[in-house]
Amino acid sequence: MIYFFVFIIGLIAGSFFNCLVSRMEEGRDFVLGRSRCSFCAHLLSWQDLIPLLSFFLLKRRCRYCREKISWQYPLVELVTGGLFVWLFYFWLSQEPLLSSLFFLFLVFSFLIIIFIYDFKYLLIPDSLILIPLLITFIYFLSKEVNLWHHFLAGLFSFLFFLLIVIITLGKGMGMGDVKLVFFLGFLLGYPDILVALFSSFLIGATIGVGLILMKKKKMKSEVPFGPFLVIGTFIAYFWGINLFNWYLTLL
Repeated sequence: MIYFFVFIIGLIAGSFFNCLVSRMEEGRDFVLGRSRCSFCAHLLSWQDLIPLLSFFLLKRRCRYCREKISWQYPLVELVTGGLFVWLFYFWLSQEPLLSSLFFLFLVFSFLIIIFIYDFKYLLIPDSLILIPLLITFIYFLSKEVNLWHHFLAGLFSFLFFLLIVIITLGKGMGMGDVKLVFFLGFLLGYPDILVALFSSFLIGATIGVGLILMKKKKMKSEVPFGPFLVIGTFIAYFWGINLFNWYLTLL
């Protein structure tokens, strides 16, 4: 039952993340403002906003204008629900302190929001990087983590991506990605950040080539890299050291 409860919390959080991203882009109040249809701007009632259920009960259409609702909404809710369950399971197997659980939920919630925002708008707002960076810094202080070690991992990542931006004149990478990898490096430390970056480039290249072969994208098409960095971070945070050690055995 507790896993089901955590999953429901994740569904609700995912619904909020969808709302947050849209309202941030529109410059609207995401705390007090009422939700509206993105097509007809009609105010939505509570039965239109039930995570996951409303999407299917309304048959993927707005109740008022009948426009189709994006699959983004249920997918984000489902993924967030599943991720929250995994984080809770991971927390139980590690150090079951409430502070650690809140930290996991908060930081990975920001990563999901970054994923959605960059995927939709090809942009990563500074606030979505600075806030989780501050949360991570405070958490590490409370845990007496080696901050210098994590800072160097962040700095290395930052300089590496900055070099890519300079060499490609900003066409191969955006400054939002440069700022993001500093946070990711600080969060993961060494060697996990190497696993995250390698995974990000590998997944990004695989999907990019696939999209080109399917003629969904062209060689010069813009593809957001933030989502791949987020996926790489998920992989590295939970399995980074194991993957790194496995790679060393192949050398």
